[in-house]
Amino acid sequence: MSNSQIQSLIVFAVIGIVAGFLASILVGGGGLIRYLVTGVVGAFVGGYLLNTLGVNLGIRNPLVSQIATATIGAIVVVLLARLIA
Repeated sequence: MSNSQIQSLIVFAVIGIVAGFLASILVGGGGLIRYLVTGVVGAFVGGYLLNTLGVNLGIRNPLVSQIATATIGAIVVVLLARLIA
């Protein structure tokens, strides 16, 4: 693995952890691993949902936009998991 790939994975993990943490503040839950999993899954779900619905958050900073998208997705993931469980 090259350095740029490792850096990308680290940034993706950090975005996932932050998004999972923010989602947990809004809908509950906790733990670093749970933050990471819900945030990473939420990044995919949020990206898919926003893209499919044609929603543009209007956030100019790419990092903040990714965190917001992942947080929205993480909230959806947590709420769906609670409905299923």
